[in-house]
Amino acid sequence: MAAEIVNPRSDSESRNGHQDPESGAEPLDSFDPAFALHRGGKMAVQATVPIRDKDDLSLAYTPGVAKVCSAIAEQPDLVHDYTWKSQVVAVVTDGTAVLGLGDIGPEASLPVMEGKAILFKQFGGVDAVPLALSCTDVDEIVETVVRLAPSFGGVNLEDISAPRCFEIERRLQERLDIPIFHDDQHGTAVVSLAALRNAARLSGRALGELRAVISGAGAAGVAIAKMLVEAGIGDVAVADRKGVVSRDRGDLTPIKAELASFTNKAGLSGTLESALAGADVFIGVSGGTVAESAVASMAEGAFVFAMANPNPEVHPEVAHKYAAVVATGRSDFPNQINNVLAFPGIFAGALQVRASRITEGMKLAAAEALASVVGDDLAADYVIPSPFDERVAPTVTAAVAAAARAEGVARR
Repeated sequence: MAAEIVNPRSDSESRNGHQDPESGAEPLDSFDPAFALHRGGKMAVQATVPIRDKDDLSLAYTPGVAKVCSAIAEQPDLVHDYTWKSQVVAVVTDGTAVLGLGDIGPEASLPVMEGKAILFKQFGGVDAVPLALSCTDVDEIVETVVRLAPSFGGVNLEDISAPRCFEIERRLQERLDIPIFHDDQHGTAVVSLAALRNAARLSGRALGELRAVISGAGAAGVAIAKMLVEAGIGDVAVADRKGVVSRDRGDLTPIKAELASFTNKAGLSGTLESALAGADVFIGVSGGTVAESAVASMAEGAFVFAMANPNPEVHPEVAHKYAAVVATGRSDFPNQINNVLAFPGIFAGALQVRASRITEGMKLAAAEALASVVGDDLAADYVIPSPFDERVAPTVTAAVAAAARAEGVARR
């Protein structure tokens, strides 16, 4: 692999705060372990080759490096073999939709982007570089990433607000021949589908027998709806702040109009709560709170995936009164829908075969592979594996690589 993500600080350096020289105040490190861990950042670059003497230096840098540069100039594809390009991902954000914090800007987003980078390394063996951009204009973001692309084998778009994220991803994939993946959309969708597949298997039902309702028509909600339809869900309706997204609404954005064209076959209208009556599945990616009475109106043996953080749309204690399977986005409850189950393996598989893009088939393969890890241990409190299950990334990686070859986007 390319440069390893490490933190060169000693334990004492990590945990001992430094007094503010101007105010004399105690540092935040002294009473909050999160600050102590983050001091100095969570990652660094480490060389993968030694430079012990002048011979090493002459090979790693001048004059030896000139031979490699000249070879790549003559045969551009050699860049994948003789640089880190094919093993490294750019994690790109503009800081406009950071976790549950919203538009906090590029600098404030960096701790999250560093975290994303070390998750790539820890769970998928993929190197990643956080890039927080000081621009929010769609054209500027696209042009910036296009100009940076020669250094990377893929681009993970992160925490960019909707609806701009849809256009940015589309335009970048049109212009670049490397995988472009907006994790807030597709990572969430892959893990949600995997959990839903296993919930359906547990109940002895097929996806085609289920009617789902999604709360939230942003990046995650739209992507989940698309993936459920691709996977063969019986029907799915999506609700935004104004109610169910339906063709008869006159206030739909282009993205929501497209969404209405392939969802809500039942022709539902009105509120989210009314749509939940008789529904088999609730998927929450919006925040807010769903009334207990609406959850109680769902079909017997329903599934509730309330994924808002830190406060699920339906608290698990309430959901368990009515639902056969309950999942959240939190690590302190069973069945955590966590994107880290998907994106490291998806990128590892795509990079392994030098895929030019990540297709719908590759994402569906990732979901099926992730669901398969649970195997015979399937239970109501175990429909999705733990991020720390060492089988996850290799299984997803292999499935994605195979799907890339089958779909004709692999280049090795």
